[in-house]
Amino acid sequence: MSNIALELGKISAGLGVKNAYGEQQDVDGVRIVPVAATWSGFGGGADDGGNGGGGGGGFSAPLGAYVRRGDTLTFEPNLVSLVAVAIPFVWVAGHALSRIIRALKK
Repeated sequence: MSNIALELGKISAGLGVKNAYGEQQDVDGVRIVPVAATWSGFGGGADDGGNGGGGGGGFSAPLGAYVRRGDTLTFEPNLVSLVAVAIPFVWVAGHALSRIIRALKK
């Protein structure tokens, strides 16, 4: 492998919208398109001796699905993912708000 960065670039070219939106499924006359939030990262390097390496990883969290019933298109969220995101967000926001209130009292 002559240039790891080029190889990783070729691999990551297939990532993106294709991973965030799944293939359309037809179930009992209802069209469903799954939606996910995806992250990926790659890295590589080499030393002066020609020794090199690289790696990467990714994560995908299902957000919900676009559902078409007749002429109506709606987004139906995945409640488990919504709760998984909401709990840390509420904790951080509450913690920051309590510190702000404490600072304003002084």
